[in-house]
Amino acid sequence: MKKKVLSVLLCTAMVATMAAGCGSDSAETTKTDDTAKTDNAAKDDAATDDAAKDDAKKEGGMHFEIVSKGFQHAYWQAVLKGAEQKAEELGVTINFVGPNTESDVADQLQMLTSAINAKPDAIGLAALSTDALLDAITTAQSAGIPIIGFDSGVPGAPEGAILANAATDNYAAGELAAEETYKLLKDRIKNAEGPVRIGVMGQDATSESIVNRGLGFIDKIGELATADGNKVKLEGNEKYVGDSKLESVDDGNVIIEILVPSQVTSELSAIDCQTLLNKEDTICIYGSNQHSGDSMVVGNENLQKFGTGEDQVLGVTFDSGAVIKAAVADGTFAGAVTQAPVAMGEAVVELAYNAAKGEKVEDVDTGCQWFTAENMESEEIAPNLYD
Repeated sequence: MKKKVLSVLLCTAMVATMAAGCGSDSAETTKTDDTAKTDNAAKDDAATDDAAKDDAKKEGGMHFEIVSKGFQHAYWQAVLKGAEQKAEELGVTINFVGPNTESDVADQLQMLTSAINAKPDAIGLAALSTDALLDAITTAQSAGIPIIGFDSGVPGAPEGAILANAATDNYAAGELAAEETYKLLKDRIKNAEGPVRIGVMGQDATSESIVNRGLGFIDKIGELATADGNKVKLEGNEKYVGDSKLESVDDGNVIIEILVPSQVTSELSAIDCQTLLNKEDTICIYGSNQHSGDSMVVGNENLQKFGTGEDQVLGVTFDSGAVIKAAVADGTFAGAVTQAPVAMGEAVVELAYNAAKGEKVEDVDTGCQWFTAENMESEEIAPNLYD
């Protein structure tokens, strides 16, 4: 009897094991089938995109390839939004691409090469490194493909290769920041019992757009201070000091100190901010891009010196983003200058459209705006405040 019971139990266990094994095979088969379906769907989507481009060509429609500096960041998504809006308005198709980060030069080169191979009617390009893209740019030029620069454009490109640029006038944008800042500082400078210090934080001293934003601010605020009878002394980074239009004097009562980190990291930029905040004569700090602005917030966390009070340090910066918007909204920063990425996207597609038709095109300044806690939700400002 015991043997029969044992036999029954063994048989039951074997059946259960076989059932479990079959269930595992079935699940694995289902998983494999789902993966295959996903892969096929991705291939179908890619094929559909290619077919759409071909159909546009057959129907006489134009197609543009737009190669950006990035894609994931909210700024580039805002540029994409503007480009898509203008493309729909003009009845053209676009393919907007960009590397994961703004240091992926090799990826951007591959994207530009693919864009040229697609034989578009025109290309929009925001170059990470003109030197790295030089051969590809020359290839496009030889193939007769019009190239439109945007954002910081394609500085140093071969003559005639870039027909026009849709970009912020970064020097003028820096001047705007200085003009608005000086309105808030004028009386403090006038009533100061000793020298006062204005800090300028730059992410680097190599990016043309960032350097120009810094120089525009330095030159304009120095000009305004000088016009009011003050003397200006420049200190800090040799690139900025050397390229500034200001005549620095050793006995200046308005000191403009420019700090640039040895490497582009948030930690080092935050330390630069703390260095400036810890100087008793500092009355203002300006950050010339989102990286610097975000780092100013981090640097201020323990010191809590930013604000608009007479005994606080005035914080102003450039660009938007969630951190900067919050700092402006709660009064940590007095204000900031934002670019107009949606307008930039619209402009690059319109320039490409006109260039592809053989029309003469010229540079377009897509503008910038000063925003504060009071106006940042207005219809004019809000669309350009990306996260």
